Amino acid sequence: MTRRRKIVLLTTTIAAAGLVLGAARARDMPKVATGFVADILCSETFVSGLDPRRNFTETTDAMPGTGLITWAMDTRVDRTRKDVTVTLFGIGRSHAVYREGLGCTLEHEAGIADVTVPPDDKQPALLPEIAGSSLVPPQSPELAGALDRAFTEPAQPPYRRTRAIVVMKAGRVIAERYADGIGPETPLLGFSMTKSVISALTGILVRQGKLKLDGPAPVAAWKDPHDPHHAITVDQLLRHTAGLALGSSLQASLGSAFEPVNRMKFVETDMAAYAETIPLETAPGTAWNYHDGNILILSHLIRDAAGGTPEGALRFARRELFAPLGMRHVTLQLDGSGTIEGSSETLASTRDWARFGQLYLNDGVAGGKRILPEGWVNYSATATPNAWVGIGAGFWTNQGDSFGAKFRVEHGWPRDAFFAKGTIGQYTIVIPSEKLVIVRLGRSPNAPPQADGVFDLVRDVVAATREKGKLAGAD
Repeated sequence: MTRRRKIVLLTTTIAAAGLVLGAARARDMPKVATGFVADILCSETFVSGLDPRRNFTETTDAMPGTGLITWAMDTRVDRTRKDVTVTLFGIGRSHAVYREGLGCTLEHEAGIADVTVPPDDKQPALLPEIAGSSLVPPQSPELAGALDRAFTEPAQPPYRRTRAIVVMKAGRVIAERYADGIGPETPLLGFSMTKSVISALTGILVRQGKLKLDGPAPVAAWKDPHDPHHAITVDQLLRHTAGLALGSSLQASLGSAFEPVNRMKFVETDMAAYAETIPLETAPGTAWNYHDGNILILSHLIRDAAGGTPEGALRFARRELFAPLGMRHVTLQLDGSGTIEGSSETLASTRDWARFGQLYLNDGVAGGKRILPEGWVNYSATATPNAWVGIGAGFWTNQGDSFGAKFRVEHGWPRDAFFAKGTIGQYTIVIPSEKLVIVRLGRSPNAPPQADGVFDLVRDVVAATREKGKLAGAD
């Protein structure tokens, strides 16, 4: 296809979207597309240390339809200024800026809030240390075979592009492997696994008596009892049943760029404030609709409960969650207003994600200290009615009779498994009956469901650890 025909196709696509969705939403699409790319390239270039060209290719290949516009993008990575600028034929421009200790933030007309990184108080970890920077080889031939299969690319696309795997059994790493350029201390984007982190921080505030699951959520914009938003609860925000008309965040594709939720993420400076203005599509608690706005409002509540400042929120997260677990390679990225971007912007090493999963395997306890409220883990994994993918309160789940839960169980997942999930192939899987935590990170299409190989990985690891009975360091 010639360049001229591609330009015609691009403009036709945007124009057609304007006819179907409205001019305003179509006009946002270039900014959404360039913002998504700028944010990821900035984060994984300056926080993760990955090659931006390879990262661009792997990320966009995993998202159906993006080839219609990515050819027209110009990406500029400035390693001196530590920023990334992405343009799309002059009809969309996004600029992401890196700040030490804070990661990357998209800069809009309003600028970026000044934030000081809180000092590290050197709090000791409550979970056992992992073997330094040395890799932990698979503790059995069966486990080695499981990792071999997970990293082997199929002969034809869709490709898996597995980046990292860590397997923990009874609290000890028993296998890990990384792609070239990635290691045990490399922070990687968890995408929507970040939602599970926000769920955990919410749980800590519930334990401390600073938030309640039931009753009106303490959102200042909703304090009027006559406002229909006033009835929205923290539980409904966690379960995506609040009813806000923001569209869906389930898919990562070109089509999703037209969803209003993505205007919130890639055009607005204060994401939560924008979400709080959105009208209701359904009455709170009556329908399930997964989108990032729910979690960003919770991020705002966490900031409020931690003193109302970005520094307070970051300090709270480190002191109450990351430091006790020994998660030392975590970056919580912020929106332009300084609120934690809790829908998809946490970077952490694969071992750190495994430590996070271990907290849930331990029923919310680390080193004898209760981090999460008693019963919170079960609550998190309890199925949300009408959530067809099988999702609880901050975690996906195999409990209940949803299509997703049944599908996973039919394909070899234990019934008690629950997991944090991020788009295009990110998983932190907790299997209590097997004392297992499995973390898999990569760049794989969301569909077909088994494109990332994680179904095979779960089956293989469960079989390998059962066959060996007791592995080194496992009970």
